[in-house]
Amino acid sequence: MLAIIAAVLFFISFLINAAEISTNDVFTSTNIMLIGLTLVALHLAGVGSGWSARRR
Repeated sequence: MLAIIAAVLFFISFLINAAEISTNDVFTSTNIMLIGLTLVALHLAGVGSGWSARRR
C-alpha cells in the first residue's frame, strides 16, 4: 500500500515539474518526491506490509 501511495506522489511530483506549476515552498516537486522516497523506504523495510505472526 505504501508503494502505491509513493507511486502516486511520484506522478504528482512529475506533473508539477513538467507543467512548471508554481507552488509554495512546502509543496515543491522535490519535497513531494522525497516524501515518496520515504514511503518506498518504509515499504521496503516492511512497515505496513500486513504480515504478522499470529499466535494461537
